[in-house]
Formats: sequence, C-alpha cells, structure tokens
Amino acid sequence: MSKKESPLQENKMGVMPVGKLLFNMALPMIISMLVQALYNVIDSMYVYRLSDTAGDALGLAFPLQNIQIGVATGVGVGVNSLLSKSLGEGNQENANRAAGNGITMMLIASLFFILFGLFGTRSFFAIQKGVSQELIDNGTTYVTICYVLTIGVFLSVLAERMLQSTGRTVLSMITQGTGAITNIILDPIFIFGFGPVPAMGIAGAAIATVIGQFASAAVGIFLNMKFNPDIQLHLSSLKLRKNIVGPILNVGIPSIVMVAVGSVMNFSMNQILLGFSKTAAGVFGIYYKLQSFFFMPLFGLNNATISILAYNFGAQKPDRLMKTLKVAAISAFCIMMVGFAAFQLIPELLLSIFTDTQEYKQIGTAALRGISCSFPVAAICIAVGASFQALGKGIYSTITSLCRQMVVLLPTAYLLSLSGNVNAVWWAFPIAEIMSALVTFLCFSRIYNRQIKPLYR
Repeated sequence: MSKKESPLQENKMGVMPVGKLLFNMALPMIISMLVQALYNVIDSMYVYRLSDTAGDALGLAFPLQNIQIGVATGVGVGVNSLLSKSLGEGNQENANRAAGNGITMMLIASLFFILFGLFGTRSFFAIQKGVSQELIDNGTTYVTICYVLTIGVFLSVLAERMLQSTGRTVLSMITQGTGAITNIILDPIFIFGFGPVPAMGIAGAAIATVIGQFASAAVGIFLNMKFNPDIQLHLSSLKLRKNIVGPILNVGIPSIVMVAVGSVMNFSMNQILLGFSKTAAGVFGIYYKLQSFFFMPLFGLNNATISILAYNFGAQKPDRLMKTLKVAAISAFCIMMVGFAAFQLIPELLLSIFTDTQEYKQIGTAALRGISCSFPVAAICIAVGASFQALGKGIYSTITSLCRQMVVLLPTAYLLSLSGNVNAVWWAFPIAEIMSALVTFLCFSRIYNRQIKPLYR
C-alpha cells in the first residue's frame, strides 16, 4: 500500500482544522495537568500541617523528584516525537518499534533510580547548607520510597505519551487523572491515618504518591492495549535497535539534560537562599508548587503541540505546522498572563494555603511578584521551543535552558544576593527569561530556514 493510500493518513492530526485540533488535543492534557498541579499543592499542604520542617523537606527534595520525572518524560518525549513522525510518514513498523523500545528504555532507567534510592538519598540532604537532622530524616524517607518504587512513574509517563502521540489525549487525560485523583484521596488517609490505616506522616505522603503512579500506569497500559490500534506491540518490538534508540535519545537526552539543569538550578538556588534563612528556601519550594497551576497546563498544551508538529512535519505539511505553532504561542501567552495576574494581585492568599507564618508571607509576596514578571516571556519561549523537540532538534532546548538557568540565572541570583536583600534575588528570573527569549528565537530561525522553509518548495 502506498503512503497516500495508507489509512494512517486519515489521522486527525493531518486533516482537522488546526485551531480545533489543538483545542481538542490540548484541553484533555490541560485538565489532567491541572489535576496534577492540584495534587502537588494538596500534597504539600497536608505535609506542611505536620510541620514547617516537613514541608521544607519536600521543597529540598524537589530537585530529585524533578530528575526522576524528567528522565521519564525525556524518554517519553523522544518516543512521542518518533512515533508521531512515523505515523505521519505511514511507517507502522517504526511506530511499533518506537513504542516497544520506549518500554525497554524505561525499565532500564528505573533501575538506576532504585539504586540511588537505596544508597544515595541521605547524602543528598546531608550536604545541604544548615539543614536540621529532622529535615534530613524527613527528606530521606520521602525520596527513598518514591525512588525504590519508581517503576510506576516510568510506565505511567510512557503510557500517557503513547496515547498523546496518536492523538488520543482524552485517554491520556484519564490516565494521568487517575493517578492524581488517587493520590489526592489517599494523601490525608496515609499521612494522618484513618480507620485501620495508621498515621505515617511524610512516609504516608510518599506511599500515596507511589500508589497513584501505579494506578495511572495500570490504567494507561489498559487503555493503550484496548483503544490504541495505531500501536501494535509485539515481543520483537521490545528489542533495542540502534535506528530507533538513536532518534529517541536525540530528542530525549536534551530534554533530560534540560530537566537536570533545572534540578541543579533548584539545588543551587536553595543554597543561595539558605544563606539568608530556611524560610527563604521554603518560600522557593512553595513557589514551585503554586507555579505548577500555570506551567503544568502550559506543558499540557506543549505536549499536544509537539505531537501535531511532528506529525505534520513527517507528512510534509508546513502550513499546518506553522499555524499550529502560532496558535500554540498565543494560547500559551494567555495562560501565563492569568498566572502573572494571580501572583501580582493575591500573593498572600496563595501563600496562606500552606502556612500563616508572617515571615513566609513577607518573603513569599515579594518572591511571587518578582518571579512572575518572567511568565509572559516564558510562555512564548516554551511554545516556540516545542518545535525543537518535534523536529528532532532537542539540543536547541538544551542550549536555551543552559543559557537561561546556568549562564544567566544562577550567576545573577548570586550577585544580587550579595546585596544582603533576599527580595533582590527574585529579579534574576525575569532577567534570565529575557536572555532565554533571544536564544530561543535565534535557534528557531535556524530550524525554520533549514527544516521548515524547504517544505514549501
């Protein structure tokens, strides 16, 4: 059967009007991401009720959690890009192998996290500046449980990406929503105890998280097997192949490096802020929970955008590709303007979700208002950056992230900290985002001229 005759060409990503397509694909992802953001906030809210120290432990644990999810997402993005591109080209065999190799790669990656969870977590917390033994114990307990049982998050992310890459974003929403809602329900039960379940404190928060991840994985695997005919897995699909692993890693490794850079930034910022007070570092952790209400939907939009861009690049439809990018950028800007408004107008109300401590509110208000000035610029950068992953140039995302977080943000934050005023440190974020915008558009100009523009001929 020729490419034009292939039924795969009838996939909605190649024929549905772009605005409607992006809305239909992104909305379920945005909803599922909002549920995930709600879980992040509720999880921390309950832990802060145990004590400020327990809540701060979650904040300091964020870099490790971020790496765990980042590696899973990085491999998932690579699979997503190759799978969507293969479907756009009408190459069913490559699509099957992309999914199968993704499963094998996820299983291998999870082994490294299990080993670190067993032997490395306590050292991570112990090396941080001025932390108490109670904080070290809380953080070690939480991360060890999440890492030793890490397979749940890896399988869950891959199942979601397989559904997203074939345009089944409602099913992806069900998968992610199952995990988040399970977590939200179990959090208070395992943290504070209920009926026969004893109160387990911060360990209970970790157990609830892991159970939610396994629930999401189970539902995702079932939905792929039952309702995703675009992927036809066989045992032979699991065998790693150089021509499949290469393209997956080409997109995935830059994405993983980008997350790793973010974790290094987060860890380093915590050390700068701990130089002022434990409260300043705690505020930074709370900020990351609150910003997820806006960045998580933005990433949901981005996930849909990547699938559509990759499909239409493979199908050689540059008009649809560029229109998708334009609509995505406008939508991203609108989402982040809502976040900017919320952080500027009601910062104290948002902070009170976690703690009523006056010192937290005083430092936190300045933090939310200062950092949120970067939101509108970040929206455009993230939307345009979707083209880097979709077109197999994930290295551009790495370059952009390195420039923003390592070359500009951390040195600027350190220099501003020398003023002795913690509120000055927050302005490093908008300064770094402006630099990120310049690099992003230079990279996009290059990718447009080399890969998109030739499709018009």
